[in-house]
Amino acid sequence: MSEAIPVEHNEAASRYEARVDGHLSVAEYELDGPRMVFTHTVVPPELRGRGIAEQLVRRALADARLAGRRVVPACSYVAKFIERHREFQDLLA
Repeated sequence: MSEAIPVEHNEAASRYEARVDGHLSVAEYELDGPRMVFTHTVVPPELRGRGIAEQLVRRALADARLAGRRVVPACSYVAKFIERHREFQDLLA
């Protein structure tokens, strides 16, 4: 993984955010009872390949685990991430 990038949880907007070089990257979700439904992950083209999406999703999944939530990966990036990282598969709803 690349250098650590600060990831903030913007609860009001239901998303995790990382600002790098003036650009905003996000991992968006919706809460559905005990489930956290990941709907969209966006990293601007200028920032791709720097591990930003991975850091957003790792933080979001760690928070889901701490909150006792189950995860629904409606976003294709999150689905592939969980498929490739078995340590998060127990979170799947």
